[in-house]
Amino acid sequence: MENGGNGNEAPAWRFGAASPGLEAARAQSIRALVYRMYDCLDRGDARPVAPLAHGDPAAFACFSAAPPATDAVAAAAASGAHNTYAPAAGLAEACSAVAAHLSRELPYEVSPADVVLTAGCNHAIEIMMSVLASPGANVLLPRPGYPLYASRAALSGLEFRHFDLLPDREWEVDLAGVEALADENTVAIVIVNPNNPCGCVYSRDHLAKIAATARKLGIMVISDEVYDHFAFGSKPFVPMGVFGEVAPVVTLGGISKRWMVPGWRLGWIAATDPNGILRKKKIMESIIDYRAISVDPVTFVQGALPEILAKTEEAFFSEALGVVRQAAEICYEKLRGIECIACPHKPEGSMFVMAKLDLSRLDGIEDDVHFCSMLAREESVVICPGSGLGMKNWLRITFAVDPQLLEDGLERTKSFCQRHAKIKETHS
Repeated sequence: MENGGNGNEAPAWRFGAASPGLEAARAQSIRALVYRMYDCLDRGDARPVAPLAHGDPAAFACFSAAPPATDAVAAAAASGAHNTYAPAAGLAEACSAVAAHLSRELPYEVSPADVVLTAGCNHAIEIMMSVLASPGANVLLPRPGYPLYASRAALSGLEFRHFDLLPDREWEVDLAGVEALADENTVAIVIVNPNNPCGCVYSRDHLAKIAATARKLGIMVISDEVYDHFAFGSKPFVPMGVFGEVAPVVTLGGISKRWMVPGWRLGWIAATDPNGILRKKKIMESIIDYRAISVDPVTFVQGALPEILAKTEEAFFSEALGVVRQAAEICYEKLRGIECIACPHKPEGSMFVMAKLDLSRLDGIEDDVHFCSMLAREESVVICPGSGLGMKNWLRITFAVDPQLLEDGLERTKSFCQRHAKIKETHS
C-alpha cells in the first residue's frame, strides 16, 4: 500500500545551501584567511602570540583610549537620555558634530544633512556597496586593498573591478589602468588614504589627479579615511573632500582608529559635494533609506560623539601617533634584516605595511599562505598572507602592536626564515 501522507514520508525540504552571493563574499574574506592562520598555532608554545595580522591597537596598553572619550561615553550612558532608538541618519547633534569636525579641513562647509552615522566604518562600506548595486553597475577597487569592499560588493551583486596600486611609485593609483577598466556602467572608484594595507599617504597632487580622473569618467570618489591623520612621514594627510568641486566625494570615517576604540563601532558617511550632484542623484537619500532597514550605531555612543570630537586634546593624538611612528620604524628596520622579505617603501601612514616574499631564498615553502601557516605553527607569529588581498606571495603586516612584542615577533620571523633558508652552494 502506498504511503498516503501519514507523516512518515521524507519531506521535500525547500531550503538549500548559502546564496551564490554569500559564497562569492566568503571567497573575498580576509578575516577567514587570518582565522586559518590562528588555527595553525601550536597551543603548547609558551611564548605570547605576536598578532601581526589584524590591526587592533586597543588590545595593547600603549594604545589606550582618550580619557575625555571614555568619560563622555560613561556620562552619556548614565544620563538615561540615550536609551531610545535614534533617527535613521543618526542623532542630529552627533551629525552636526561630525559635519563641523570635517569642515575644519575643507574649503567649504559640510552640512549635517550630508552626514549619516554608521556602526563603524565596515558598516559604512556595506551601505555604500549596497546602495550602488543597481543592475549592471560596477565599482573600481584598489589592489591591494581592504577586502571587505569586494566581499560586500559580491554580496550585493555589484560587479567590482580591481585597479593596481604601484609599489615602485609609493603605491600610487595606476590612473591609466583606472581609465582602461572603467566603462559606461562604472559608478565609483574607491581609495583608502592613509592606506591599509600599504602604509602609504597620498600627496595633494596625486589626490587632485584622482579627482580629475573621476570627473573625466563621470563617477564619484569613495574615500576611506578611517586612518585620517595617521600620517607620520614626509606627506601630511589631505582629505579627499578638498576636491569635492572637481568630482563628488563620499568620505567614510570614524573614531575607531584615531581614538583607539574600534569596539565602539561608531563611523560615518559624509558627502563633500558642493555642486549637489549626489543630491540630484538621490545618493544621500538612498543611504538614509538603507540605514532605516539596517543596524544602528549605539545611541549612547552617538550621544557622546560631540564631546568626543570637541574635547579630546591634541596631546592625546600626538602621543598615540608617536607610538605608531616608533612601531613603524621598528617594523621597517626589522624587515630590512630579513633576507627573504623585501619592503618596497617605509610605511608613512595607517598601521600596516606590505612586504614581498622571495620564495627563491626559502626551501620547502610553496607560497605566502604556506609561509604564514608554518610561521604561526613554529613561531607563534600570525601574519596575513597577501593572497587575501589579491597579492600572492606578499605579506600584510600590522605594526599596531606593543613595540616590544612587535620586535620579538619580527625576530622570530627572522629566525624562521633563517631556519628555512636554502643552503647556498659553495664551489671549491
